[in-house]
Amino acid sequence: MSNENINNSQEIYADENAPKHQDKLIRCITSDGAVIAIAADTTNIVHMGKKLHHTSSVATAALGRLLTASSIMGVMLKQSNAAVTLRINGGGPLGAVVAVANSKGNCRGYVENPQTETEYYPNGKINVAKAVGKDGVINVMRDYGTGEPYIGVCPLFSGEIAEDITSYYAVSEQIPTVCALGVLINKEDGEVLLAGGMLIQLLPGATDDTIAKIEENITKLEPITTMLAKGMSILDICKKALDGYEVEVLDEQPIDYVCGCSRERVVKAISKLTDDEIRSLADEKGYAVANCHFCNKNHRFTKGQLEEIIRERAAAREQAEN
Repeated sequence: MSNENINNSQEIYADENAPKHQDKLIRCITSDGAVIAIAADTTNIVHMGKKLHHTSSVATAALGRLLTASSIMGVMLKQSNAAVTLRINGGGPLGAVVAVANSKGNCRGYVENPQTETEYYPNGKINVAKAVGKDGVINVMRDYGTGEPYIGVCPLFSGEIAEDITSYYAVSEQIPTVCALGVLINKEDGEVLLAGGMLIQLLPGATDDTIAKIEENITKLEPITTMLAKGMSILDICKKALDGYEVEVLDEQPIDYVCGCSRERVVKAISKLTDDEIRSLADEKGYAVANCHFCNKNHRFTKGQLEEIIRERAAAREQAEN
């Protein structure tokens, strides 16, 4: 079961037009250890995704939902160097939508076709499902930094993303889960006004009465962006979802849109190629350009700089052999 709504009305990249508050994420658990709830305000993160990728409203909504989900799922990883990658491709005009988050909840992402035309339901809400499509899968990869990553795949349920996250947990991991995601977009200019999400999971100690009570609470929940617009904090949202239970806060932390790309990493990747492959990277103007999907930053190398990479690699090998 899911509750997902779209309303129309670092490195960290500074932006004077960004909403003036810090995104946060909170994890709460009922005192009996039966239910965990994680809620996040991702307004700045989604705003940054739109700014970096110049997304249309429907692309902003889809990417924003997946970024929020990745942040929530990222903090569920226990290892400090772990990361989760979410990839959805339902065969719709958006193409692939990708989001990556670390265990601190910091995330980044991109959409394959960011300028996809926005269509609306009769009630005025953005038709994300049509843009995403549902003839495809959601792919979840958890990389714990050691050994092979865990990869889970599940057919898309609706293309609305929150429902697909819920379905993934039920089908692939057999964990009763509710996911709610929302992005509030100004219909006039496409700017992000509010964004956030929540994930609720039943733990092994949950009884039939617990399940019934949580289901009852969920039916009473308003959309995430509506609750944020009313001034509710992410703790307020968790308490509302867990109404009737004593709630303990496990932790609360700031989260951001963070891209870890750097020129050094690009050089390291280039160094893995053969000499001929490195030289072939230069175009007819004598430049090689590596673009980061996540922040759209271009790293440019001249022919001379490519030759320097070759020389430095050769020198490093010679030193290692001696």
